[in-house]
Amino acid sequence: MSDLLHRLRGRGWRMTSQRRVVAEVLDGDHVHLTADEVHARAADRLPEISRATVYNTLGELVSLGEVIEVATDGRAKRYDPNAHRPHQHLVCSGCGTIRDVHPTGDPLADLPPDQRFGFTVAQVEVTYRGLCASCG
Repeated sequence: MSDLLHRLRGRGWRMTSQRRVVAEVLDGDHVHLTADEVHARAADRLPEISRATVYNTLGELVSLGEVIEVATDGRAKRYDPNAHRPHQHLVCSGCGTIRDVHPTGDPLADLPPDQRFGFTVAQVEVTYRGLCASCG
C-alpha cells in the first residue's frame, strides 16, 4: 500500500474507487503531476472517472494537508504527495520538471532575527531553479 493510501486510511477517509485511484496515481517520491495528468493516468485505470471527481479529490487532499499544491512560474499547479517530509523543490526553467530535494541545514535558522521584522515565521519555502540534464 502506498504511503499516501496508508495515511488516508489512518485518517478514516472514505475510500471510494475514484479516490483510491487518484491516491494511487499520486504515489511516489518525485511525483508532481498536474490535475490533467492525474486525470489521464486515473482514467487509464478507471475509465469512468470524471475530470470533476479528480479536481474535487485533489482539493480534498490539499485541504487535508495530505498533498501539497505547487505553483511555479505561471505554469499549471502540480500536486505533491510528499506532504509529511520536509523538503524543497528543484525546478527546471526549461521543461518545468520538479524534483524534491532535501538540503542540509535549517532555512528558517538562516533568517537573522533582525530580518524578521516582528514576524513569527512558521514555515519556509525555497525553490531552486536551473536547467535539468535534458534541457541543459
